[in-house]
Amino acid sequence: MKDMKRLSPKEEALMTIVWRLQKAFAKDIREALPNPKPHINTVATMLRRLSDKGFLRYEDFGTTYRYAPAVSQQEYQKKVIKPLLKGLFGNSIKNAVAFFAQEEEISPDELREIIKMIEKKK
Repeated sequence: MKDMKRLSPKEEALMTIVWRLQKAFAKDIREALPNPKPHINTVATMLRRLSDKGFLRYEDFGTTYRYAPAVSQQEYQKKVIKPLLKGLFGNSIKNAVAFFAQEEEISPDELREIIKMIEKKK
């Protein structure tokens, strides 16, 4: 997908479930959503829109569809979230990490884990 747009929070929630399940019917995706759950028709409409946008593909089973990701979570993060974070934090991932550390959104253990991941890449 060339021009990938950021999904709405509700669309991201559905995609997160599909990325985790890999293949799922609308009822399975709805079941994985937190309460209060949207009506199944709402979920089906959103899945159809995600498919129209190129984020999902589906298999037709006659009366229902089974959805699978057409875009990986990593690809979405790379093309949408990474530039967003860079833009918000002056093109600095360091500033982004510092922000989350100051806001206590990231623990020292998580920071150590990130450092290990970076060191493994070298």
